[in-house]
Amino acid sequence: MNTALALYHIDFEKLGTLEPVLTEQNYRLQYLNACTNDLQAVDANEVDLLVVLGGPVGAEDGHLYPFISDELELIKRRIASGKPLLGICLGAQFIAKALNADVSPTGGKEIGFAPLNFTPEGQDSVLALLQDTPVLHWHGDAFAIPEGAQHLASTNVCATQAFSLGNNILALQFHLEADPDEIERWLVGHNCEISAAGIDPREIRTQAQQAGALADKARQVFSAWLRQLNHFPGN
Repeated sequence: MNTALALYHIDFEKLGTLEPVLTEQNYRLQYLNACTNDLQAVDANEVDLLVVLGGPVGAEDGHLYPFISDELELIKRRIASGKPLLGICLGAQFIAKALNADVSPTGGKEIGFAPLNFTPEGQDSVLALLQDTPVLHWHGDAFAIPEGAQHLASTNVCATQAFSLGNNILALQFHLEADPDEIERWLVGHNCEISAAGIDPREIRTQAQQAGALADKARQVFSAWLRQLNHFPGN
């Protein structure tokens, strides 16, 4: 049986709709709270798949939250190992920063459901399964594309929504894992953020109710990516 470790930063931002895919593909999943556990003691190379999930802090907030420095070092070790690594939102920003790419505020918030625009490389990737499917965006920072990585997607608001590096690293600014049926957890948990941004939660709730195809499409993407990993030596 394969093993997967998911680092999370907030209880309602876990693997969501993607979790059953790991079970289907014979992965044993373990969650670890990155904020409260000793990440220096974690062997980054021990598991077959490492997933770094989202959260409300920033990749540049290490001076405020000491765990961030340890998490970045763990991600660097994982990258050096050449083993599969998936980052979502904050996790994707951490991967970009670990690869020496800039992560900085966009000057506004991108919160809500909207479709992706794909680059030619994105059209040839597993993400193309999301064509014309609105996905959940929830961020105020964005990453630059690391040197040597493939830029896969954008939105009308954010130019950098996804990148891949080699066959084993996938970084997604958007929330592929988010279950539209669980959107109330996000609206309540991030109430202060959306209020400060002047966003009406009723609008996001309505968008979620219209995003019925997302969960199935997201599982297709994740499943295809995991199968793709199995086709490459060393994974």
